[in-house]
Amino acid sequence: MGHHTFDASRADKLERAERRYRFLSAEELLWALDLSPSDAVADLGSGTGFYTDDVAPHAGTVYAVDLQEEMHDYYREKGVPENVDLVTTGVGDLPLDDGSLDAAFSTMTYHEFASDEALEEIRRVLAPAGRLVVVDWAATGAGEEGPPLDERFTAAEAADAVEETGFRVEHEAVRPETFLLVAAVE
Repeated sequence: MGHHTFDASRADKLERAERRYRFLSAEELLWALDLSPSDAVADLGSGTGFYTDDVAPHAGTVYAVDLQEEMHDYYREKGVPENVDLVTTGVGDLPLDDGSLDAAFSTMTYHEFASDEALEEIRRVLAPAGRLVVVDWAATGAGEEGPPLDERFTAAEAADAVEETGFRVEHEAVRPETFLLVAAVE
């Protein structure tokens, strides 16, 4: 798995708040991240910056990480907050120092990068007790939204992978189409 990447030519679809917040509200994401105003955070698979914009007012620095420069172009056109740095790279090769992040989050992108290497890289850049929040399309969903079912993971599969990489899962929730994991570096 980890092969599906969202088509950048459909970026406008990622800005539809009524659709996005149906699966994850800004309040729920902020609760899961539990940020302090000076925290450094990475949005893994930031796309158009939809959720990055929700997090930016609550953090010191946010790294909007996306593999596709076209997504960053869209975000630049939309307007990037001053405390957001755009980083064009894959999650498996983050140009950040060891332990430099207080938190990292992935909203509907875990299935795009899920691998031992990517999870090890996330753990590397997180500080001791750093938080990882993953919200993604569930393999147990109906498949009417998001990627095909065969490209998705169950919450249990994602939790196992995260735990095998040195995280402790603190919260797990399964919804009709998505799952939420909150984990901390052990």
